[in-house]
Amino acid sequence: MPDPQHSNTPISKNPPAAGKPPVKRENLFLNLGFNILVPILLLNKGEKWLGSFLAPHFENVAVGVLLIAIAFPVVYFIYDYFKRAKYNIFSILGLISVLLTGGIGILEIPTAWFAIKEAGIPLLLGVAVLVSLKTPYPLIRTLLYNPEIMDVDKVHTKLQENQSEAAFEKLLERCTWLLAASFLLSSILNYFLARWIVVSPSGTEAFNSEVSKMMVWSWPVIVVPSMAIMIVALMQLLKGIKAMTGLELEDVLNGAPAKE
Repeated sequence: MPDPQHSNTPISKNPPAAGKPPVKRENLFLNLGFNILVPILLLNKGEKWLGSFLAPHFENVAVGVLLIAIAFPVVYFIYDYFKRAKYNIFSILGLISVLLTGGIGILEIPTAWFAIKEAGIPLLLGVAVLVSLKTPYPLIRTLLYNPEIMDVDKVHTKLQENQSEAAFEKLLERCTWLLAASFLLSSILNYFLARWIVVSPSGTEAFNSEVSKMMVWSWPVIVVPSMAIMIVALMQLLKGIKAMTGLELEDVLNGAPAKE
């Protein structure tokens, strides 16, 4: 999913781009390494690799391994924020999710709460997307209609010329409902996947291993279907932009190949 900068502009206005330095692109490999690959490896093999080192410091070595595993996403969040001076509700909720996972394991909270947490985060995102429609800060601009993905200045100018701004707002609202549906689907799948995979008592090596397994399975079972719905929303948005402005795909999407 893209991680563009949050817009501070009402839905009917185009965010001004002039005078703002371009936001540095996120390093995809660092993101994947710190947020997924390293935590999965540590949760699976940490007790074997680090057990002798952690044993003198932790009564429960599995808790020490979990602390080290969740430290990587936390450190990456801080590093990325200071490097790019950028954050949004999605990255913040992702960090909260990591901290809650750690809290469940460290405090040995009943495992059932892990599934509730896994379902609750995407559900909150879906609600936030819908509620944002009634605010000057619609999250549809953060996810799809933003300057990192599209040439929003060009689109806005054409919408004004064709007097299509009101119709475009309705299009953005329809796409917002599709995005909310993707988060609802993610919430439901997260809950049942967590209940199926993560069954061992929290604060144990088995719990850590199951959390890592959950992270692996979440990609094909959760991320792919949710992304499919988001792509449908993006296609609907691009189709509507073409109908209202006459602009082709290569005129709207940043980095799209030009027509030969």
